[in-house]
Formats: sequence, C-alpha cells, structure tokens
Amino acid sequence: MGGDDVRLRAVVSLAQAMAAAHTPRGCWRAAALGACEALGGSFAALSVWERGRGRLRVLVNAGERAEGEEEFPDAETYPVHQFPEITEFLHERWAGGGEPDAWVETADGPVEPEPGGAGVAGAHGYGRGYCHQRVAALRRRGRGCCVVAPIVLHGRAWGELYVARRVGEPVFGRPDADFATVLAAVVAAGISQTERLEEVRKLAFTDPLTGLANRRAVDMRLDEAVERHREDGSVVSLVVCDLNGLKRVNDTHGHAVGDRLLERFGSVLSRCGAMLPGALAARLGGDEFCLLALGPEADEVIAVATELCERAAELEFGNGVACGIASTGDPIGPVVSARRLFRLADAAQYRAKAARSGKPVVAGRDGEVIRLADSPPKSAHDRRRLRGVVPEAMDPVRGQPEDH
Repeated sequence: MGGDDVRLRAVVSLAQAMAAAHTPRGCWRAAALGACEALGGSFAALSVWERGRGRLRVLVNAGERAEGEEEFPDAETYPVHQFPEITEFLHERWAGGGEPDAWVETADGPVEPEPGGAGVAGAHGYGRGYCHQRVAALRRRGRGCCVVAPIVLHGRAWGELYVARRVGEPVFGRPDADFATVLAAVVAAGISQTERLEEVRKLAFTDPLTGLANRRAVDMRLDEAVERHREDGSVVSLVVCDLNGLKRVNDTHGHAVGDRLLERFGSVLSRCGAMLPGALAARLGGDEFCLLALGPEADEVIAVATELCERAAELEFGNGVACGIASTGDPIGPVVSARRLFRLADAAQYRAKAARSGKPVVAGRDGEVIRLADSPPKSAHDRRRLRGVVPEAMDPVRGQPEDH
C-alpha cells in the first residue's frame, strides 16, 4: 500500500508541475523530470512524432545527460523506420482495440520472460518490444535499461516518454511499465492543456487578419526594450507606419480588397523586419503598423524602413506608406517610458503623412518632430492620437478617426 501511495503522490506531483509551467518548454521539462523521479530513473526524454517528416524529434532531455545531449536540442531527431515499434505498435495493436502500454529495453538485449509469464514486451501481446537501435543507444550512453511509453493525444499517437536507469541499477519490470503508461497519460493531459493555453496566448497577442503581432504584444515588448535601454544603453527603435489610401480602397473596391491590401503590406513588413535581428513586426490596428527593434543601430533601422517604403509603393491598389521612426540612437532626449518613444515615432509618422513623403521621417533628424510630439493635438480631429490622447470621433469598425 505504501508503494501505491508513493506513486499516487508522484502522479499528483507530475500533474501539478506541468500545470504550473508557463511555456511549452517548461511543460516538457516538468514532464520529463517528473516521470524520471516517479520511475526512479536517472534520465528522461520527451519526443514528438513528426509524421510528415517520418521522425521522432526530441523536445527535452532531463536528468543525467550523456556527452552531446542538450537539454533542449535543436536537431536531435531519429528516423521512425529505425524505431518501428512506435508505429507498428500503435497502428497494429492500439488501433485494433488494445491499450498504448509501455515496454522495456535493456542494454543486454531482449528482456527475459518473467517466471510464469511473458516478458515485459511479451506481456503486451506483441513481440516488437526489442529494438536494436535503442539497445545500441543505451550502451553508447552508459545506461542499463529504459522504459518507453507512447503518448496519445486527441486520439492519435503524439510521441513518447522515455525514462532510463544507470548500468547496474535494477531493470524496469512489468509494474514499472504499467506505471509508465499511467504517467504517459498524465503527460498527455498536461501537454493538451499547455497547447490550449498557447493557442489562447497566440490569439491574445496576434492580429487575426495579418498574423502579425498586435498592439498588446508591442506594448509588452516595448516596455521590456525600454527597460533594457535604461539598464545597459541598448538601442531601441520604433518604426510606425500608416498605410495610405486604405479608406479610398475600401470605398472604391470594398473591404475585402482593403483587407488583402493590409495582408500584403503585413507580409512586406514581416519580410523587411526580418533584416533586423529579433525585430517585432506588428499591426497596431486599422491601417497602422510598426516595427520594434532592440539592438540594431538607428541607421540600420532607417535603411530597412526606407526599403519598406519603396516596397509599399509597389503594392497594387496601395498608395505607399507614411513612415516615422524614433530611436534612442538619435538625439531625441531621455526615453524613460515606452509612451515617449511611441509619441515621437507617431509624430514623425504624422510629419511624413503631411509632407506626402516617400521616405521615413526620423525624430531627432527632423526639427519639427520633437516639438510636435511635445505639443497636444489642436483638436480631437487632429488626425493623430500621439499615443495617449484619443480622438472623440472614432470609426467603430476600424478603430481609426473618421476623417482618416
């Protein structure tokens, strides 16, 4: 009974650790470590079956890692044809009405039958528990045995949970394999929950039309970037863009064409943003977009924004883009808040719009921008919020001023 209590606590602990994880990686790590501890192993790994590529991809290695094993490997994969038991078992056994039971491998080869019964593999009712590749891997990495448990998610094979013990430690038995099956089910539930949360997070920080980040994501990232700037002087640059003529396109060709124009510009913005390492491309709302860069010098950002303007001018139905830039790499005064940088970039963009400029206007390099940013709008219809001042008359559909 005591052993059952210990294992019950281990199951609860595993579920709680996965539920407490805030990221997919945290969830994977919690799953591997929890299963490793629950089964008395020295090492554990979680792998996903990528059907389209015919391979198992290792998501996390936890515990005592061998030489060359990374905690979160970028490219540790194994062709499924080298590990046929996962596909053969799931297709032939589980799909036929069985259960996705775990099996055991040892560095010495096939598991001997237990007294009065089948071996660990044979207890499944199929004889494919022995895999030469796994045996070779155990020997190569100095491990004595492993238990492998398929993970089934949404009614399909998702991947596997793998737990190993050191050479000289007791070989996993039938009760361990049964318990690994239970742990795999708990891991599947935790992964499912994490996937749902990730989807919610993605929706919360993604613009549904363009697939770019949204204003909420920009606000969070910009706050972090400004804090980094205050700590170590890293250059923060914000490019604010306003797609010209969207209202005319909507009125003349319909909102479906207008949406396609927004999508196409979003693709151009994403492509140009990729030239700045780590830059965030976002749609702020309506016809407003932005690029946020942390690290690159102001001149690099200006060069990318210039190319962005040139590419935007070539879009069908479009009329170019008004582009404003504010960078801490320019003489714009102290930037102690994200709002200050937004107001400067917005004022620069307003100058570009008013001048019908085909190139970016840069705060600190245009004498009027800082004055404009520091002055309140003349009226509620003064085109621009300048971040923090909201016009009274807003388009209820697009979230933009009606005279936009």
